[in-house]
Amino acid sequence: MYKVRCENVGFSKDPFLTQTSEYAVLLGNALDAEVLSMTMDLFVARTMITKASLLHQGTIEISESQLVSLKSFHVRLMSIVLDVNVEPATTPWDPAKAYLFAPMVAESVSDPMKEIDWSLIEMVLSTDAWNNPLQQARPDVYLGTDERTLGGDRREYGFGKLRYGMAFGQKSHPTYGIRGAVAQFDVVKASGLVPSLDVIDKLQDEAPPGKLCMADGYVKIEELVGKIITAAHSGKRFFVDSVRFEMNVDSSFPRKEGYLGPVEYSSYADYYRQKYGVQLVCKKQPLIRGRGVSYCKNLLSPRFESTESNAEETLDKTYYVMLPPELCLVHPLPGHLVRGAQRLPSVMRRVESMLLAVQLKHEINYPISASKILEALTAASCQETFCYERAELLGDAYLKWVVSRCLFLKYPQKHEGQLTRMRQQTVSNVVLYQNALDKGLQAYIQADRFAPSRWAAPGVLPVFDEDTNEADNTDVMDDVEHSPQSETGMHKNAHLEEFEDEPMEDGEIEGDSSCYRVLSSKTLADVVEALIGVYYVEGGKKAAVHLMNWIGIPTEFDPKEGELARRGCKVPESVMRSIDFDKLEGALNYKFNEKSLLVEAITHASRPSSGVSCYQRLEFVGDAVLDHLITRHLFFTYTDLPPGRLTDLRAAAVNNENFARVAVKNKLHLHLRHGSTALEAQIRDFVKDIEVELDKPGVNSFGLGDFKAPKVLGDIVESIAGAIFLDKVLDTAKVWEVFQPLLQPMVTPETLPMHPVRELQERCQQQAEGLEYKASRTGNMATVEVFVDGVQIGFAQNPQKKMAQKLAARNALVILKEKEAEETKADGVNNGDGAAGKKNGNQTFTRQTLNDICLRKQWPMPQYRCISEGGPAHAKRFTYSVRVHTTERGWTDDCVGEPMPSVKKAKDSAAMLLLELLKRWPDH
Repeated sequence: MYKVRCENVGFSKDPFLTQTSEYAVLLGNALDAEVLSMTMDLFVARTMITKASLLHQGTIEISESQLVSLKSFHVRLMSIVLDVNVEPATTPWDPAKAYLFAPMVAESVSDPMKEIDWSLIEMVLSTDAWNNPLQQARPDVYLGTDERTLGGDRREYGFGKLRYGMAFGQKSHPTYGIRGAVAQFDVVKASGLVPSLDVIDKLQDEAPPGKLCMADGYVKIEELVGKIITAAHSGKRFFVDSVRFEMNVDSSFPRKEGYLGPVEYSSYADYYRQKYGVQLVCKKQPLIRGRGVSYCKNLLSPRFESTESNAEETLDKTYYVMLPPELCLVHPLPGHLVRGAQRLPSVMRRVESMLLAVQLKHEINYPISASKILEALTAASCQETFCYERAELLGDAYLKWVVSRCLFLKYPQKHEGQLTRMRQQTVSNVVLYQNALDKGLQAYIQADRFAPSRWAAPGVLPVFDEDTNEADNTDVMDDVEHSPQSETGMHKNAHLEEFEDEPMEDGEIEGDSSCYRVLSSKTLADVVEALIGVYYVEGGKKAAVHLMNWIGIPTEFDPKEGELARRGCKVPESVMRSIDFDKLEGALNYKFNEKSLLVEAITHASRPSSGVSCYQRLEFVGDAVLDHLITRHLFFTYTDLPPGRLTDLRAAAVNNENFARVAVKNKLHLHLRHGSTALEAQIRDFVKDIEVELDKPGVNSFGLGDFKAPKVLGDIVESIAGAIFLDKVLDTAKVWEVFQPLLQPMVTPETLPMHPVRELQERCQQQAEGLEYKASRTGNMATVEVFVDGVQIGFAQNPQKKMAQKLAARNALVILKEKEAEETKADGVNNGDGAAGKKNGNQTFTRQTLNDICLRKQWPMPQYRCISEGGPAHAKRFTYSVRVHTTERGWTDDCVGEPMPSVKKAKDSAAMLLLELLKRWPDH
């Protein structure tokens, strides 16, 4: 027996968020200790997070009759929470995979058996209210049909649509309605599901003191608040917020905000008479104010924008309805019981995911945290607070490095091209995908956002309305429908034997009895790399190598075979005398033990020498070791950086142009041994451009400059890294010790430039403008033109097409920004001040600009808050404020924008003011 312990972090004045029941989960077997040590965040409200965990309460023994009661209660509860109509006596059970939810008493007791609230269970099960279809999940009182075989989603079809169809003589679909009656109230009344209004009429509005006359009898008013009621006229369910003694059915019906037309309904009695055909009798009774019982939500994903709006503002957005008591039935499940149970699907989803991670950990057989394995198995598409993308970036670089080292040392006679092809055959996505399939990783991966409506609780299978299978063989389909399969689909029904031989798609996973899923090959390959990254972080090189061996990636080599690769070639004495080793090693701040490795590292293929190989093999291993070391540095330095920004940092730090700049800055190019005059001219031109750039303080384009670097310059940086790696007997720590100073200044989130092509694309997307590039080539020169909404904005020419596109995009951005600045200035002059500048075209992407600043400076994302919202429906106006928490000065002032017709534009208006405020700061 395990208690679902929930602790609220934050504050909310909404009483319904804290008035929830506590539950225990009863299982047949003990849970792993790592599952119990896990704490999960449930995003229950804008200003409050619930931290949930499982706490072992002890072992209990229950009788057969108690088990029947627990099962019945569990099914009744979850059928309402998940909105699936099942009967406890007929629902299928799989004892091997079943667990039960049981309510717990509020007071603390020592005996786990007494912690279960048996009296509440008995009260819920003993009521006759369950015999009324209106009180069950997805009731169907029109034809009494089974919606599980009919399909159709009640959430898409409201009662109003049914009523409209009936008014025009259309036959209603038996599944129309939303959580309630599928017929007009007179049909519901005639069916005997609610007491006849003739009986209520005899009471002549005379209810006993302190009680309300409900559709199913008298109820004490003080006991009504917090309960769930079912509206007989619509079938919807509501939490009772309060009883409004100052109002009755003759009170004026409220108008819609901003509506100035004629009065549609004079009173609540008039509203119910016109819309539902109900003639209310108890006109002196107060009205009940209710809040809709929402569908069960995914609480594992952050559902609210980052804002500091308080609970009162959140409550203002809650929709309330006024209900006449005589149309309401008290539901047998208390409100606090349902509200607590709505958290259970999210809790159990995380527990199920963690159990899969624990199972995979045992299969891999290496001791690291199962929570980290779960992170490596969770895709970003799940929209949870963690995913595998950061670990995948690190694992990708480490995998490339380990395989490159293994191939380099194992095959000393193979040239760089052969080694590259062999590496690709080991680390490509296709190969990793197949390795993942061989190990069955697809069964562990979490790739879909959790949807409670598709989650299967024991005894309450989900209904997939839109995916209902319409097979001709109804007998087979009935067996599938009631097959007690689990989410992993390990059990097969005997009636499906004829389908067992049908091959499944690669990556296709058997799901429960109603669905399956297909994972892309890239997802499986990414998970393999993420697992490598996680094992490397948690257990070091030994753990990562163990994981790669388990998955089927070769990492071992014979040390004797590697000895030949580590030896330098025999260099003629004349060549040795031609190289200034003191100057070159002084630039590197490293003295080689084996000088021949350094000679090989600076020798280009155009300079054949007797006994001296070119640098290509060393470049192969050096490229991998630098990629790994730089990626590891960025990963551990910027631990809170989002995966996308970390990828951008890596791309800016690990590229040929950036390495070429390192070579020029440290004058390594002066020692390059080559025999090409064309190459010499390219190097000379590049060096001239770089020297001009280096004269400008604080300028570093990190591979996004306006000129193309000769590949040979980046290659020698990588080959020298490979030479140091071999010279220090395969010690990567020494390589990083040498190269970290050479690579300075390294790119940071603050200095990371945005590629002009990407910046222009994002700007045009945010402005809803069409962007088009037109390229042509004349002789050796490529020309690229940029068109925005069909108008040519910029162009550029360069021998390389990609460079021409980059320059054209940069020119276009300059022209567009100048144009917007002129429009801003003109608007300010026309209006007598600068305020109108907020209305220019720049406004539509100011939020993105502000976000980019926050990312570069590693500030939290801006916090927006709705100040006001009003006006008629056709002309609403929104006003928002924004502020940012800076590392230097703390919170900025609240910048309140102008009223705008949409939330996006209102946020843009506020962001514009905050940008202007930041520009006035001297350090911005």
